[in-house]
Amino acid sequence: MDVETPNQPKSKFKAWMSAMRLRTLPLALASTLLGAFIAMEYVSLDVPILLLTISTTILLQINSNLANDYGDFSHGTDNETRVGPQRALQSGVLQEAEMRRAIWICSILSLLSGVALILLTALTLVWKGVLLILGLAAIYASIRYTVGKNPYGYRGLGDVSVMAFFGLLGVVGSFVCQTSSLQLDILLPALTLGAFSTGVLNVNNTRDLEADKAAGKITLAVRMGPEKARIYHIVLLVTGMLSMAVYAFIHFEWGFDWLFALSYPLFILNAVKVWQHRDPKKLDPMLKQLALSTFVFTILVGIGLSI
Repeated sequence: MDVETPNQPKSKFKAWMSAMRLRTLPLALASTLLGAFIAMEYVSLDVPILLLTISTTILLQINSNLANDYGDFSHGTDNETRVGPQRALQSGVLQEAEMRRAIWICSILSLLSGVALILLTALTLVWKGVLLILGLAAIYASIRYTVGKNPYGYRGLGDVSVMAFFGLLGVVGSFVCQTSSLQLDILLPALTLGAFSTGVLNVNNTRDLEADKAAGKITLAVRMGPEKARIYHIVLLVTGMLSMAVYAFIHFEWGFDWLFALSYPLFILNAVKVWQHRDPKKLDPMLKQLALSTFVFTILVGIGLSI
C-alpha cells in the first residue's frame, strides 16, 4: 500500500529506503499486534511467536512495497502526471533488475520467517498446513498486486486484498498463532483493522484517481469516481469503529478496556478532511494520518487490556 513516501531519492541508500516505504510498516504491524493483544484475553503473550509474526509481517509489507514500485513503473503508471511523491524506479537511481532481485530476496526471507513461525506454534498439523498455504498466498498477492500482465490491483481488487490480508489474515492469524484456537468473534476486530487499512488504500487511490485512470489502472476509486470514493471512505471508517465497539460490548468491561475509543476522534477527523479536500495534493497528509491513527488505535487496545 502506498502511504506517503519521501521526496525524490538522491542516492542508492535513500532510493532503497524510499522503495521499501518504511512509513507503511506501522500500519502493517497494527494487524499483527491487534491479534496478539486480543489474544491476551485468553493466554499469556508468547513473545518469540510475536517477534516471528512481526518479522514475517514486516518482510511481507516491504516485499509488497518493492513489487508495487516495480509494477507501477513497468506499467507506466508512475509518470510525470502522478500526484504522489516520486518513486524509486521512477527516479532512475535504481534499475529494474535490482528491484527484481530485491523482490526475490524479500519473498524468500518472508517465507523462511513464516515457516519458522508455523513450526514454533502449538497448532495441529492441519492448522499448520492452512497457515502455510495462506502465507504462500500472501507472498503471491504481495507481488501480483501490480506486477504481471493482468495485476489484480489494476482491476479494482486491491481493496479486497487489503481487507483479506491486513484484516482477516493479519489479525486472525496472529490471534491463532498465540492461542492455538479460533474464536469466530475475532472477525470483528479483524474487520476493524481491515476497514481502516482499506481506507488508507482508498485515500491513496482517490488521490491518484485521474493519473491511474489515464494509465489504465482501474482501481475501485476509478470505478466509483471521486464523490462515491469519498462516501466509501466514510463507510469504511465508520464500519471499522462500529465493529470494534461491538466486540468491546461483548468482551470488555467498562473502564480501561475501552481506552481504544480515545483514537476515534482521529478517524472522524480523517473522514471529514478526506470529504472536504477536493485537491488531490491535499489528500497526501491524510494517508499518513490514517495509518498512524490505526497504529495508535492498536496500541491503545494493548494498553487498555494490559492495565
